[in-house]
Amino acid sequence: MDRRSFLQSSAALAVLAPLALRAADATARPARQNRKGFMFGTLRVDPKQPKTVLERFKLLRAAGFAGVEVNSGLAQKEVLDAQAASGLAMASVTIATHWSHPLSSPNPSAREVTVASLKQGLRDAKAYGAKSVLLVPAVVNKDISYADAYTRSIAEIKKAIPLAEELGVAISIENVWNAFLMSPLEAAAYVDQFKSPMVRWHFDVGNVVNTGWPQHWIQVLGPRIANVHIKEFSRKLRDEKGPRAGFGVDLLEGDSDWPAVMAALDAAKYDGWLITEQGHRLPGVDDATWLAQISQKLDQILAC
Repeated sequence: MDRRSFLQSSAALAVLAPLALRAADATARPARQNRKGFMFGTLRVDPKQPKTVLERFKLLRAAGFAGVEVNSGLAQKEVLDAQAASGLAMASVTIATHWSHPLSSPNPSAREVTVASLKQGLRDAKAYGAKSVLLVPAVVNKDISYADAYTRSIAEIKKAIPLAEELGVAISIENVWNAFLMSPLEAAAYVDQFKSPMVRWHFDVGNVVNTGWPQHWIQVLGPRIANVHIKEFSRKLRDEKGPRAGFGVDLLEGDSDWPAVMAALDAAKYDGWLITEQGHRLPGVDDATWLAQISQKLDQILAC
């Protein structure tokens, strides 16, 4: 081969090599099924045009979502009928009372309310075909110490574990802005001390960005993750307008490193739901268009 031919061949290989590597990466990466879910509580429809559960489920299905996450305590028959008519699977059930009556409360009666709600949520999830319920385990504030939140929440969650094991539905702890379980190492240790496969983690990507990096949490929590919440957070908006303003940004326009997040989930062999909790929407955008936009952006995240 003469020098010119060699250089031309080398140049061609230099161009083709990155394409070949990307193709190899795509082949090696686990297939990501359409496991797109939507958190029902963030579906804000026009109050002048109220919609039934079935009508909302149909909106979600038409937008390309495969599943939905509902609050516990809804009329079970209405939800089951809406599932059957819409074709939506149940991605998760959120316990409805964990903020108003936290398991860290000094009032035993308040804790009893959420233990009862947790047990009902487990029964609802079983009826709907969901594999887990979302639980905020405790709230820490000036009146509730971190230590008390830790011991009280553990004692109360243990009361529901026998039912969770009987039904085969996991109690999944969520990381939220509740000043509790604020690092992935502590989160993993908290789950592990229950010594039950029915206590796991419901990981929220957007909630971590304010103080850390979601992929680091995923690397630590690994197989403990039962479900994933997808929402965005902007540090720039946080710095300009305050902490909660950071959530006021569309998917793919905040500070989550989605390729790194998806790579970490792949490494953890996560194949469950990606449930969007993306409440931000532009004024004047109708329900169907808004949901379609979120669904399309979830497709982009799945393709990262």
